[in-house]
Amino acid sequence: MKTIFSQNQLKHAPEHEISDGQLKPAVEIPERAEIVLRTVQSRELGEVVEPKDFGERPLARVHSPDYLAFMESFWERWTATGRSSEAFPFVWPIRSLREDPAPDHIDGLLGRYSMDAGTPIGPHTFEAAKAAANTALTAAEMVQQGERAAFGLCRPPGHHAGHDFFGGYCFLNNAAISAQWLRDHGADRVAILDVDYHHGNGTQSIFYDRSDVLFLSLHADPKVEYPYFLGHEDEAGENAGKGYTRNWPMPLGTNWRAYEEALDDACRWLLVYKPDYLIVSLGLDCFEKDPISGFKFESDDFTKLGRRLALLGLPTIFLMEGGYAVDALGTNCVNVLEGFERG
Repeated sequence: MKTIFSQNQLKHAPEHEISDGQLKPAVEIPERAEIVLRTVQSRELGEVVEPKDFGERPLARVHSPDYLAFMESFWERWTATGRSSEAFPFVWPIRSLREDPAPDHIDGLLGRYSMDAGTPIGPHTFEAAKAAANTALTAAEMVQQGERAAFGLCRPPGHHAGHDFFGGYCFLNNAAISAQWLRDHGADRVAILDVDYHHGNGTQSIFYDRSDVLFLSLHADPKVEYPYFLGHEDEAGENAGKGYTRNWPMPLGTNWRAYEEALDDACRWLLVYKPDYLIVSLGLDCFEKDPISGFKFESDDFTKLGRRLALLGLPTIFLMEGGYAVDALGTNCVNVLEGFERG
């Protein structure tokens, strides 16, 4: 299996995040991608290739023009105010507050286009996010051109980013951009299976009223886990998309045996839907030692995950999402990919 990766993805290098009400060392760091890359190479998974540059159009097919313009110009506008440290939002247009007209001040815009205070923007954030999107698109193109599977080593991740907002360490929705690109290039149906510990709220919201992209997510119950406000079992799509979103929220402490039941159910939906392509939002944060997870996967369980996905017999694009137990991240990631290859 080929791995796609760009060194430009390492340029986003946050120092801190806000979590648990405190300023803490960031966990979504360049080392995440570096250790996965080293494991891919040491275990000889396959060739590592540079992504193509697909330009702005695939991004604009998913994200709003004003959001992309905000991200493109953010750092220049931020530093023009005399600030040089990484940026965090601190006010949001919720409930009775207005989103329009858009504020002129960069702090107002920062709140308008974000969903949390834990996702800092630095000088090279958008460059890295665009490189991650190109990584995902290159993986999709490889599979579209005949590869059985490809692995997009995306970083920063993408599944929390929505049509016009960032959050959850995500700035561009790599899975959604790839799914839309496949649709634009002849696919009738695309499925996205999100196995990250956290619900892929951005991906769900992008396709919630559509039937041409099936979204399935297995994740921790949002009543007790981020993102808190999306990912419940009764969310099943609306309008033309009714029935084409499915969620399996699970309790903290879930291990592989319990998770496997939900995975089998999701796989049955895939067999019924019969997509032309499967995109796997590959979060590795179900691991028992992940610092921001409450699930109990062991490293061998990720091999089982890969084997189960192989049984579907679908052209598959793996895109890395979360996973923050850095020492084990490479092992857990490649276990999935090898499990799929040997399935």
